[in-house]
Amino acid sequence: MDPRIDSLRAMKQRGEKIAVLTAYDYPLARLLDESGIDVILVGDSLGMVVLGFPDTTLVTMEQMLHHTAAVARAVKHAVILTDLPFASYETPERALENARQLIDAGAHGVKLEGGAAKRAEIEAITHAGIPLMAHIGMLPQQVRLEGGYKVKGKTPDEVEALLADARAVEEAGAFAVVLELVRPAVAEQITRAISIPTIGIGSGQNCDGQVLVTHDLIGLFPWFTPKFVSREAHVADEIRGAVSAFINQAKSTPTRGS
Repeated sequence: MDPRIDSLRAMKQRGEKIAVLTAYDYPLARLLDESGIDVILVGDSLGMVVLGFPDTTLVTMEQMLHHTAAVARAVKHAVILTDLPFASYETPERALENARQLIDAGAHGVKLEGGAAKRAEIEAITHAGIPLMAHIGMLPQQVRLEGGYKVKGKTPDEVEALLADARAVEEAGAFAVVLELVRPAVAEQITRAISIPTIGIGSGQNCDGQVLVTHDLIGLFPWFTPKFVSREAHVADEIRGAVSAFINQAKSTPTRGS
């Protein structure tokens, strides 16, 4: 196992929280890395906050490779993980082929959505020596089938299914697992039940770490912010202010000869 990945597992063992943020380009990745973030996720969320798609299902492998390479040029310290995009891991063979491409582009590991149903794909990747983070709970790539972003773990059957998924990805070799929109009490139960780190998003504070889309955190995508996000900055307002100042300055400068 890559020592950078081992360090994340060791953080769980000593009770140290793991901080994960997304980046999709060189300047943002460099800023996150220089700030000391543990993990940079080149997430397929770029489909919405960078490319203007309605959800993540339209993101392609070519786009993920392009953005991964940009991030890799910036990062010196953080672990870089990249999402396998929608329909890129439908079979174990395809999953491994595309995971290898992302590693060649500069990722240290990959992430895919799904629990027990994706065990064969996870094993194909991890048995090849590629670090993999799993993702259970709400699966954004299934949002069209789900009919929206819905909290998971509301019924005893859902809780059992989530626990089974968590154990399955651990057994398949995943080094960590994202819990998205899982009821906090259930996320805490899962965190206690498995030995690999849990990374929560909208799943309460008792996971082993937290991940957010950086654009949500800093207010760079002001048109939509998830309910569970507390903005720490309002970058969109700063940009608008700077652009307005430039426009006023440019338009107030007299044309020579007038």
